[in-house]
Amino acid sequence: MNWIILIIAGLFEVGFTTCLGKAKETSGNTSIIWIAGFFISLAISMYLLYKASQQLPMGTAYAVWTGIGAVGTVLIGVFFFKEPATFWRIFFIATLIGSIIGLKVVSN
Repeated sequence: MNWIILIIAGLFEVGFTTCLGKAKETSGNTSIIWIAGFFISLAISMYLLYKASQQLPMGTAYAVWTGIGAVGTVLIGVFFFKEPATFWRIFFIATLIGSIIGLKVVSN
């Protein structure tokens, strides 16, 4: 169950970085809504990371949370913000995914 909580926490990390990107693109009330989404997603993500780290090793939980956030943010950037999907970006994202899986496999 803690791994599921950790994955959801990572998805909320993607949410708060996406909200930052959208807030940067907008202005006025729309920007305020995206900034509110940022703070809500941030709070949920941190709380879920806290809950997951009560049963999982902190180093593993933090690395997996950060990895999910990094991979998800790059994918959102490529698909929604038109960031480049170069060979090396995809290569290193793939190695990051492999590292996340590896941490899951070797954790108790």
